[in-house]
This record gives sequence, structure tokens and C-alpha cells, in this order.
Amino acid sequence: MATKFDAEKAENLEDIEKQFAVKAVKQAETYWTLISTVKASTFKLTKHDDDIFETLLEDFPEFKEPKNVAEISEEEMKSPKGKTRWREFCEKFKEIDDYNFGTLLRIKADEEYSQDNTIFAVRIQFYAIEIARNRYGLNDWVSSQ
Repeated sequence: MATKFDAEKAENLEDIEKQFAVKAVKQAETYWTLISTVKASTFKLTKHDDDIFETLLEDFPEFKEPKNVAEISEEEMKSPKGKTRWREFCEKFKEIDDYNFGTLLRIKADEEYSQDNTIFAVRIQFYAIEIARNRYGLNDWVSSQ
């Protein structure tokens, strides 16, 4: 029987954080390689892309405007109201593997991953934003370089 994990008492929390960081960076590198190689508007990230995109537009009608997906606001996402909206959105996708696993998300679609252009998000937020960017053609510039 598994015991409850108590983060406060974890002795190797620093090692866990390093492992998370390595995994998050690896995922970002993999995604960047993918959109560098293939025109992003031509592929699906998951078999759930249609559902994720439709639900995103229902829950966040502001994302019907490509400019609002082109550059996202970390302050808005992480405000009390934003956290509530995103939490409700995320919970709709519990069946997707690692839907709540931490990952890196670019703030601006027209820039590469960098320290100033990256925020921490959960996987389903990454999928939602990047699926929208791909559908709007906002990531196609990467494969044209």
C-alpha cells in the first residue's frame, strides 16, 4: 500500500525539482524540434485536439481571436480569476495522460523558448494554447526558418 507523500518532509526535494526541470526542458525541446521540422498547422498534438480546442474556445472565448493566443499573459492566467477558470478547464481533461504534469509554455508564439519567453504551466494548458496557435498558423514560421 502506497504511503502519502509529504513534500514538507521530503529529504531529496531538490533532486525531485531537478528531475522535473530536466523532464520539462526535454518536452520543450521535443516540441520545438517537431514544429521546426513540420509545419505546425498540419499536425495534431494529441488525439483529443478537436475536443481541447472546442472546449478552450467555449471556456475562453477571448481565444477566438488569434492575437490573444499569440501572446498570453502570465498575470491573467495566474490571477485568482484566471486560476479558477483554468482549473475548471483542466479538470475536464482528467482522462488525458499527464494532463496536470508541469511543463514549459512560451508566452509569445513569435519567439523561441527562452528565459524571458517561458512560463510554467500544466500539460493541458500547454496543449490548449499550442493547439490554438497551430490551428491559427501562428507557429508555422518556425518550420520556415
